[in-house]
Amino acid sequence: MRYLVISDIHANLEALHAVLAEAKGFDHTLVLGDVIGYGADPNAVVERLRQMERVTFIRGNHDKVGTGLETVSGFNHLARLAIQWTAATLTDANRTWVATLPRGPVQIDDLVEICHGSPFDEDVYIFDELDVRQAFTAARRPLCLFGHTHVPAAFCLAKSSLQSVGPPKGTRFELSLDADAKYLVNCGAVGQPRDGDPRAAYGVVDTTARTVTIARVEYDVQLAQAKILTAGLPDVLAQRLAIGR
Repeated sequence: MRYLVISDIHANLEALHAVLAEAKGFDHTLVLGDVIGYGADPNAVVERLRQMERVTFIRGNHDKVGTGLETVSGFNHLARLAIQWTAATLTDANRTWVATLPRGPVQIDDLVEICHGSPFDEDVYIFDELDVRQAFTAARRPLCLFGHTHVPAAFCLAKSSLQSVGPPKGTRFELSLDADAKYLVNCGAVGQPRDGDPRAAYGVVDTTARTVTIARVEYDVQLAQAKILTAGLPDVLAQRLAIGR
């Protein structure tokens, strides 16, 4: 089985189109949440996702707030302005669809599980060693895929030894999965990367070969920026796309 892994699309239609155009040869798609928020195309992105077949979805924090399942109290000023605009822009049908996205974590098969923030709390960011160790304790599968931070990362736990195993900067990074170890992997953000690389990020998991590949693809950043400005969203949301921050 080959899984396409996409997360944190954040209503960036151009980035989503670029990823779906480049990624080939997968059997099933895993969408790790935050399909809306920040970007200017929430309805177009949701409608594109709704057209896809053989997909497992989970929700993100922006999906919850943008559909009224939670309040904006935990959001910073920029995120609050963007999600309020998003909530007002979504059609009723798309709002209902996003609101029904399931909560993570979700076990996909004997190897893979997915979550948005972490396997112990869907809204918690995995940043430091304590977060990573707690995530490994909570994970129920050898490979746990997560998003939320918008930064590609990979951690390995083997015989109580924890180490970061990448990914380095570059167009492609392949990680081979040892049968005696556990892994925690973030394949990066499709719509708003924050690792200094503005290219959209996605992953492919091959369960037969036991590999995870993290890839980057260029997209029309200027068009995505123009849409944000035309929508009246904060300028910084457009500016950050060009620098991957």
